[in-house]
Amino acid sequence: MRPVFLIGYMGCGKTTLGEELARQMGLPFIDLDEYIERQQGQSIVSLFDTVGEARFREIEAAVLREVASMNDVIVGCGGGTPCHGDNMSLMNDKGITVWLSTSSERITARLLVPDQKSKRPKIVNLPNEAVLTLVQQELQARAPFYNQCLMQFDSTDIETADATERTARRLATLLVGSVFARVEKKQ
Repeated sequence: MRPVFLIGYMGCGKTTLGEELARQMGLPFIDLDEYIERQQGQSIVSLFDTVGEARFREIEAAVLREVASMNDVIVGCGGGTPCHGDNMSLMNDKGITVWLSTSSERITARLLVPDQKSKRPKIVNLPNEAVLTLVQQELQARAPFYNQCLMQFDSTDIETADATERTARRLATLLVGSVFARVEKKQ
């Protein structure tokens, strides 16, 4: 099976839903940011600070190409991954792209959890009241990239373990029942 790339804004549930989806489908889950951190030996926040965003995006693209060559894997991408270089085309060519979407208010609430905010280079130093505005602006700017995905999926209902399990089951059914069949016929 080709890789499944979960895309969407930070806080949309790529890791939470991705881990459960991978468990249910019996596949490994790769969090692209964690994969980069292991390879580079430093956090994403630290990488942004030490090498800058442009160099980080080069590193990210190289790691994405590596992961895109894998089979039978669920990949949770960084929120900006689809918006740089030819990353979106690469993911669509090599696998199945799924945009996990929810409201900007729900995303903001998730991002303002203290252990989440501290891991996010774009918001770590922002006052809490500025986060919603940033989320709304960036969602609008990224929509043309996210809209290139093969399917969009509502990731609103993942606030509890039971809800995440149900939501992952719905996504797994959609992936196996429709997207893979349609994509495989195109080739």
